[in-house]
Amino acid sequence: MDARKISDQISVSPQITPDDVAEIAKAGFRSILCNRPDGEGPDQPTFDEVEDAAEKAGLTCLYMPVISGKVTDADAAAFGKSLMELPGPVFAYCRTGTRCATLWSLAQAKSMDTAQILEATQNAGYDMAGVVRRIVNGGKTPTDSADAAFDIVIVGGGAAGIAVASSLKSRRPGLDIAVIDPAGTHYYQPGWTMVGGGIFDAETTAKTMGSLIPKGVHWLKSAVAAFEPKDNAVILDGCRVVKYNRLIVCPGLKLNWNGVEGLVETLGKNGVTSNYRYDLAPYTWELVKGMKSGRALFTQPPMPIKCAGAPQKALYLSASNWEKAGVLKDIDIQFMNATGVLFGIKDYVPALMEYVERYDADLNFHHNLIAVDGAAKTATFEVTKPDAEPETVTTEFDMMHVCPPQIAPDFIRVSPLADAAGWIDVDQSTLRHKEFDNIWSLGDVMNAPNAKTAAAARAQAPVVAENLIDDIDGKSPTAIYNGYGSCPLTVERGKIVLAEFGYGGTLLPTFPTWLVDGTKATRRAWVLKEQILPPIYWKAMLRGKEWLAKPEKVSAR
Repeated sequence: MDARKISDQISVSPQITPDDVAEIAKAGFRSILCNRPDGEGPDQPTFDEVEDAAEKAGLTCLYMPVISGKVTDADAAAFGKSLMELPGPVFAYCRTGTRCATLWSLAQAKSMDTAQILEATQNAGYDMAGVVRRIVNGGKTPTDSADAAFDIVIVGGGAAGIAVASSLKSRRPGLDIAVIDPAGTHYYQPGWTMVGGGIFDAETTAKTMGSLIPKGVHWLKSAVAAFEPKDNAVILDGCRVVKYNRLIVCPGLKLNWNGVEGLVETLGKNGVTSNYRYDLAPYTWELVKGMKSGRALFTQPPMPIKCAGAPQKALYLSASNWEKAGVLKDIDIQFMNATGVLFGIKDYVPALMEYVERYDADLNFHHNLIAVDGAAKTATFEVTKPDAEPETVTTEFDMMHVCPPQIAPDFIRVSPLADAAGWIDVDQSTLRHKEFDNIWSLGDVMNAPNAKTAAAARAQAPVVAENLIDDIDGKSPTAIYNGYGSCPLTVERGKIVLAEFGYGGTLLPTFPTWLVDGTKATRRAWVLKEQILPPIYWKAMLRGKEWLAKPEKVSAR
C-alpha cells in the first residue's frame, strides 16, 4: 500500500491488490474509491476482487471508473459528491493515483484557493499543471483562447516591477508591456523604518499604483493564479489567460504573519507592532514615545527576509529616542535573533556593536519567535543553539517589535518556476530562469544569494532589461548582476552605517571612503537615507533613470 495523503479527508494511491485491503483498514480508512476501469492493465485485479476484500474488512467500497487522460467535468462533480457521501477518511486509487488527485483538485476548485490545491497535490507527489486552468476556472473546462497577449508580461508592480518596466521602455519604447498586480497602492517600504522612528509620516511612503505605471504600459489589476510556462501563459483569477513572448516575475515575498502562533490576533495592540506593515509602523512610534520603563523585545526570524537589517534598525532608532528622552537606563532591550550573528557581513559588525553596547542591549542568538500571547504580554521562542538540545523559553514584554517569518508567495511556491525551497530559480549573474529561456526574475522572490532590499532591485532592473533586450535582438546576455545590495543601518537619529555589499560578502561601496565610510556611523549616510534616497526611488528608479545603477557588461557573443 502506498497511501499519499492529500487532506484529512482523502489519500490517493497507485493500484492496490485485495491483499492490501486489510492494511488499508488498519490504517484507519473507512472507504475505498476506485477510479480505474477494469481491464486497463493485464496484471490488474478486478474491482469485484477488491470489493470482496473490502466487505470482509468492514469498508465501504465504490467503483467510479474514469478513462485515463479524459477526466470530464461530470467525473469531477461525481467524485466531489461521492467524497461527501462516503464514510471518511477515503482511500482512492487508480493506476498511479494521478486520476484520483486530478478529480480531487477539480472537485475542490470552488471551495479552495488554487495555490492550496496545487500545494496539497504537490506534497503528495502529483503535478496538476495540466489541469491548472480548469482548477482556476472552478473545476470547469475553459476555452483555450488567450484573453490578451503582450511582448512582455511583468508579474508584480512593486519596486522591482515598476523599475524594470521603466528600464525596458527607456531602451525600447515600442515594446508592448503589461504589468499584472491587484494592488491599488504602491509603497516605499524602506521608509517604514523611518515612520517607526518618528522621522517620516506614513502617508509620504504611499502613492497610487496608477500614477506610477510607466506611460504606454498596460496595467492588469488582477491576481495571478498560476503559470503555464510551456504555453507562454499566465492564468489570472477568474481563468483569464494572458499570453507573452517574454515574462518577468517579481511579485515580492509573503510576510507569513500566521507563522507565529497568536501573532495575527495581537498585532497593533497589547504593545505588539511591526515596521514591516504600513498601518503598524505609526504604532511603533506611538509605543516608543509612550514607553518610560520596562522590557522591549525586537525579533528577527530565520533568513531569508527582506532587508535583513530592518529588525535591528527598529531597535537602534527606538533606543536612540529613549536615550534622548532620558529613559534608556530604565528600559531592558532584548534582541531576539533566530540567526547566529548580528549582521551577515563582518566588516560592519564592529560599528554596530558600539551601538549595542551604548544602548546596553542584550543579544540573544538562535532565538526564533514561535508564539505570542498579547493579553498576557508574553512571547515564546524556540532556542536552537549549536551543540545543545532545542528548548523553548517564554519571556515577558512591555513592547515587542516583530519581524515576521517570510516565504515566497503561494502561487509562486507551487509553480513550475520555483526551486525546491519555493523561490524562482534563476542564474545569479544574468537573472534568467534556469529552465525557461524567455523568463527572468528579480527582487525578493528569486533565489540568487543576495540581500533582499530595494537597493538590490534598483541594481537588478537594468540587468534584466539589458539581457531581455539582448534576447530580443538574438544575442547572449551581456549584463551581469554582482549581487549588490544596500542596507542603511539607522544606528541613531542622525547617523547611519551604510552597508553595501555583493555576492560572498564583497564590499561594494558606491562612494569613496573619504566621502562616506560605510563601516562607520556617519551623518552623511543619514542625509542620503532621509533626503536623497526617497527622491531617487520615486523620480529615478521607478522612471527608468538608472543613476548609480548601470550594470556590469560582458562582451556579446
